[in-house]
Amino acid sequence: MATILEMTAEIVSAHASMTNMTKEELVEELNQVYTALSALEKGEIVAVEEEPKEGPVVSRKKAFGRDKIFCMICGKGMKTLARHLKTAHDITPGQYRKQFDIPRSQSLAAKKYSETRRQMAIDRGLGEKLAKARAARAKKK
Repeated sequence: MATILEMTAEIVSAHASMTNMTKEELVEELNQVYTALSALEKGEIVAVEEEPKEGPVVSRKKAFGRDKIFCMICGKGMKTLARHLKTAHDITPGQYRKQFDIPRSQSLAAKKYSETRRQMAIDRGLGEKLAKARAARAKKK
């Protein structure tokens, strides 16, 4: 069986390979994981820190950029927020919008990403194919 130190290194290296982390964040995570695993080995209950529900980490104006959209809970930047919100914070986009008073008209994807996807759909003729499929379905009825 692996030692606590080996398990800690494995867990943190797996997380660090998927997430950009500063040296300070890496050391802090090593300490937290090691402490939690040590407590579990002793049969103690591990206290889980809840994320602060205070104000946003990033202002709304800075959160919605052209190339990236930043999570107002943790401050991480990405192309789209939906998957991140579910996996990292276990909330839906609707709950996120409500928590930070974001209007439904505001996209939770970076503008450049949305434009690229839109142009890709136009180039492939997806709008025309959808219209033809709807017309064919309407004729059958």
